[in-house]
Amino acid sequence: MRTFFEFFAGGGMARAGLGSNWDCLFANDLDPKKTATYAANWGDDHLFVGDVATVATGQLIGQADLAWASFPCQDLSLAGDYVGLNGSRSGTFWPFWNVMRALMSENRGPCTIVLENVYGAITSNNGEDFRTIASAFSTAGYSFGAIVMDARLWLPQSRPRLFFIGVRGDLQIPADFFEEIPNTWHPRALRDAVADMPQADKQRWIWWNMPSPPMRNQNFIDVIEDNPSNCAWHTETETAYLISLMSTRNLDKLQEAIAISKEGPSRIVGGVYRRTRNGQQRAEIRFDDLAGCLRTPSGGSSRQTIILIESGNVRSRLLSPREAARLMGLPDEYALPDNYNQAYHVCGDGVVVPAVRHLAQNLIEPILDVAIATPRAAAE
Repeated sequence: MRTFFEFFAGGGMARAGLGSNWDCLFANDLDPKKTATYAANWGDDHLFVGDVATVATGQLIGQADLAWASFPCQDLSLAGDYVGLNGSRSGTFWPFWNVMRALMSENRGPCTIVLENVYGAITSNNGEDFRTIASAFSTAGYSFGAIVMDARLWLPQSRPRLFFIGVRGDLQIPADFFEEIPNTWHPRALRDAVADMPQADKQRWIWWNMPSPPMRNQNFIDVIEDNPSNCAWHTETETAYLISLMSTRNLDKLQEAIAISKEGPSRIVGGVYRRTRNGQQRAEIRFDDLAGCLRTPSGGSSRQTIILIESGNVRSRLLSPREAARLMGLPDEYALPDNYNQAYHVCGDGVVVPAVRHLAQNLIEPILDVAIATPRAAAE
């Protein structure tokens, strides 16, 4: 049984992705509403509710195979105005890293460390945040690299995320899991960020190599509930108002979808976000079989609306909590809060479950298998 620590755990989606062959030794989050959801699904015997800055190494048992940290992204995204790692929320990276360094000083540094954050972490603060994280891994003696995984590879949601994966320097990494040059997991922005890193950090950089997942077999319409709870359909007046906020371009998309629904598929769904454009509120819709990225900044505009077209008839409502959970790869058995906003927040702040599973199955677990097997072979 492999072991892990889960920091900024939220509702435990990293745990869900790692699966039953992993044993969580410690989980931490500051938000009591999220941790209540965590406890409802995973129990609370290993859960510490509190600021990561107050975590002591004595609370962490043994030497974990993995430390996972999906640290708050608001200050690294547009919602946080790109304040970066010095912001009040993403600044929690440093207390987390202090815990890691303290474990290392006790010869209990985790075999692997994974950091997950928004795509904007690559370029926030003109790339300084990226270089700072890279330096943290490098000076700690970890070999490391980063990849970008988008939820759309597995689920009908557009959600690119950056994953740093570090491996303790004394552990062997099989050659099959890295390449000399970038691959499809490394978009141009990431390659440019690496090019700007100091040479000392580049020496520990790894271009991680993983297989691509099978083609996605699910579209946005497949996660839509026929009878959602906690989520009423809009009145005709409310739907008309939403449509009135659309630009000519978005109205054309809607009319095209209506025409298609009369002749082809009887049910078509589009995701809508309200945004401010040139000082005016606009409703922007997409009909590409994908939901927009679930987001959780404050304010009603963060909640995604859907427009469902059935044989030419148009209805609208908020995306339901269960639909949001499905878009994150959570099973319907996963317990959600009864309150709409709390449930949406738990989902929108989480990490996509099948992305975690893909990373674990194709990179972390094989590396750990070799890392664990090698000392035994040497001892024999």
